[in-house]
Amino acid sequence: QVQLVESGGGLVQAGGSLRLSCAASGSIFSMYIMKWYRQAPGKQRELVARITSGGSTNYADSVKGRFTISRDNAKTTVFLQMNSLKPEDTAVYYCNAENPISKHTYWGQGTQVTVSS
Repeated sequence: QVQLVESGGGLVQAGGSLRLSCAASGSIFSMYIMKWYRQAPGKQRELVARITSGGSTNYADSVKGRFTISRDNAKTTVFLQMNSLKPEDTAVYYCNAENPISKHTYWGQGTQVTVSS
């Protein structure tokens, strides 16, 4: 079992920055593939960024060059640094942990990010 708690969301003007955090507990954090998803009103949830246990990262095309995912295994926390934010980045952002062996996934409760124009 993994428990995930996101924080760091809020209201920011276009062009601004936010840093999301996702604190994990309950299992061997370092082995998990960690992901950030987002869901805007009326839209499907989409994968934003992904980081493996070894630190390899992948990003959605829409956020490449603006967002950075990172992890601190000692603090069992994953981060999403979001720069040059756009109104279309407005969504609820969710943290996700995937066990690479069992493929079980766990979700946080989400944190709202609102970017005003």
